[in-house]
Amino acid sequence: MNRDQILDAAAQIIRQKGYHAASMRDIADAVNLQKASLYHHFSSKQEILLALLDQALDLLIERVSAVLIQDIPVDEKLCQAMRVYLGSLDEYAALAGVLLLEHRSLNPEYHDLHVPRRDRFERLWRDLIQEGVESGVFHDTDPSMTARALLGVMNWTITWYRPDGPLSIGQISDHFAALCLDGLRKR
Repeated sequence: MNRDQILDAAAQIIRQKGYHAASMRDIADAVNLQKASLYHHFSSKQEILLALLDQALDLLIERVSAVLIQDIPVDEKLCQAMRVYLGSLDEYAALAGVLLLEHRSLNPEYHDLHVPRRDRFERLWRDLIQEGVESGVFHDTDPSMTARALLGVMNWTITWYRPDGPLSIGQISDHFAALCLDGLRKR
């Protein structure tokens, strides 16, 4: 049993039960470990939660950054970044659920460790909006407010999106991108 397997199981359990209802016993049982053996890998449930949040943000930062370094028009970058982000939320649904719904469960000392990584991810979106403004493709807008609004729209998707629903995650992404860009492009 390794850390990644434990984290995968923990993400599933925390997503299903919620952080406060999930126990170390639940996580240990899911990976066929004794509870004491689980403590060999993680000192606490808080440490597991922080590791899950870090894992999720590292994945998202890597994937979105790969889009943002491309030499393509900024409006196309925005569309692709949104598609990559929503696709990642779908592909890693349990991990995304923990990231977006359980971060408030961190104790202050762990929260302080989480914030710089979260801010780095948000900065990617702010910088993208700023690039669009500076290039003249987007109208003059507050990059921080716009990035938060965009992330809010996409993040909330995890509460209602169903893979067997009428729209694919790609179609939803395209719809959100069109909605966003029609409000950002100069007229």
